[in-house]
Amino acid sequence: MSPISEARKRANAKYNAKAYDRIEVKVPKGDKEEIQAHAAERGESLNGFVSRAIYATMEQDELGQREA
Repeated sequence: MSPISEARKRANAKYNAKAYDRIEVKVPKGDKEEIQAHAAERGESLNGFVSRAIYATMEQDELGQREA
């Protein structure tokens, strides 16, 4: 695998800035590794796992509100 050129890095950063919002999540020291391992066990990236957890919780919250 060849190193990524500076031009490619700039292009990726430009695309990411246009296509995505960033959310910072803070967890207690040591929890990051545990969360990463959990995601990896399921074949997910840390970002993919966190995104899935957010959307699943939002869906559960919506279902709970409809039932109330």
